[in-house]
Amino acid sequence: MAKVIAVCGKICSGKTCYSNMIRKKENAVILSCDELTRDLFDNNLGDKHDEMAVRIWNYFKKKSVELVSAGCNVILDWGFWSAESRKSLTEFYSSQNIVCEWHYIDADDRTWHKNIEERNRRVLKGEGGSDYFLDKGLMEKLLSLWETPSEDEIDVWYTLKR
Repeated sequence: MAKVIAVCGKICSGKTCYSNMIRKKENAVILSCDELTRDLFDNNLGDKHDEMAVRIWNYFKKKSVELVSAGCNVILDWGFWSAESRKSLTEFYSSQNIVCEWHYIDADDRTWHKNIEERNRRVLKGEGGSDYFLDKGLMEKLLSLWETPSEDEIDVWYTLKR
């Protein structure tokens, strides 16, 4: 039976690398908000970013149900920063009789800071892909939204260390 794998972690924790790593093993399709905003909007959403992110997430929820119903595993590479967003998604899939397996990417502080530096360096060189530059203000905003999951929320706890 097909399932949804929801990948949870702070920005720059390695969610996209992890999603790509397990994609073949799980024979899954990755649905990534970052990839879609890059491909459609060149990451130039400005003040509309948060609104569009919600709309994209709702669309991906709908599409993931269709994909799982067709027998395809789905990896959601979104972050799921708040406990409420994780709970809400679990309840949504439960109401659809779909298994939602939670994977948390836990990057130690050294690795996380190195990932941020590498990301910003790539973006400044024009090689950032779906990434955008993380300045101090944006980092403060994003970290204010982050809630580390409890162990009982997570099915797979992946620790990333370099």
